[in-house]
Amino acid sequence: MCLEACPTYQITRLETESPRGRIHLMLNMLEGGPTSDTTRLHLDRCLACRACEVVCPSGVPYGHLIEAARTVIADETRPRRGGLAGRLRRLALGVLADPSSLARAALVLGLYQRLGVRSLLHATGAMRLLPRGLRRLEALYPPFGRPRYRAPAPPPTPRARVALLLGCVMRVAYGDVHTAAARILARQGIAVIDAPAQTCCGALHAHAGEREDARALARRNIAAFESADVDWVVVDAAGCGAQLKGYGSLLGDDEAWRERAATFAAKVRDVNEYLAEISGERLGRLDLRATYQDPCHLAHAQGIRKQPRDLLSRVRGLELLEMADADVCCGSAGSYNITQPDYADRLLSRKVDSILATGANAVISANPGCMLQIEAGLRARGSRIEVLHVVEVLDRAIS
Repeated sequence: MCLEACPTYQITRLETESPRGRIHLMLNMLEGGPTSDTTRLHLDRCLACRACEVVCPSGVPYGHLIEAARTVIADETRPRRGGLAGRLRRLALGVLADPSSLARAALVLGLYQRLGVRSLLHATGAMRLLPRGLRRLEALYPPFGRPRYRAPAPPPTPRARVALLLGCVMRVAYGDVHTAAARILARQGIAVIDAPAQTCCGALHAHAGEREDARALARRNIAAFESADVDWVVVDAAGCGAQLKGYGSLLGDDEAWRERAATFAAKVRDVNEYLAEISGERLGRLDLRATYQDPCHLAHAQGIRKQPRDLLSRVRGLELLEMADADVCCGSAGSYNITQPDYADRLLSRKVDSILATGANAVISANPGCMLQIEAGLRARGSRIEVLHVVEVLDRAIS
């Protein structure tokens, strides 16, 4: 069952590219000795999409297993990461964990876009002179010119107090998505409270095997949101939400933080989940033919499939067209589309085929990585289909 649910098995038909095969490789790792290059390769090619967990009759917690294996690999390889790739990896994870460094990096990249340097490099063909890895990274990096997050005024008598996770990439690249989410919540009588000490959720660090970094970020976030004194923590990025909901497990062996982490995790809600819980009313009008793509860490990790579709179905004029394999990974998977470009491209090609086959003029998702990946795939095919977040659609409809 898990084999056919696994995207990398679907495109290769190799046992070693399946959950069952990878678990066998993990068991071999426990027998001692350094991890072989072959084992490392097959584990690196796992998307950690957790589709296998949904269909597993034994309830194997594969997501925890792959992260544990990657932690072992990271510990083994850390002393040897002296090359350019290793330094760039450490730099990127460090920048994501520090909001001020991230803001400075976003400013530089935003100027690169707004001053026309990017357009010039593409128009002159100079971009083709760069190494393939840098060209790919440049094609996938976020749209830093979008408006920054602006919190709406709280309602006079709020029904509840929530804090919005601002995150890292979402904070600097999709501030307008945060604004849309906050506006919708305010219209429902919810006060959106600032939690200024919050930081990156740590998902990318955990996926990369940097477990202690992920745990440190979890502690910082728990303390930050405790200080905000809110009823709920609302998240509009699927991967971040899955990570926050997993803080109880991540810090389960930390006696000082175990109870606080479990209490915090119980307060986390994806924005689709929360809106579906608090409101059953119509959500405005928007004439749009759209299809919805399930982010892996929303559908598989959090079990949230129905709520986004229900919310979209409340928008008058919106025709929702189901694509084939809507819940199969698009190939983004955190940084997978950069570290495993060949597999990512094969998965993206299938996803774009599914989107185009619907005849929709917009594709809707709920995770920034998916949005960036799908937009890059559509543009490569010459398609101008709009890529939107669920809350952008709802905000447009209500406005």
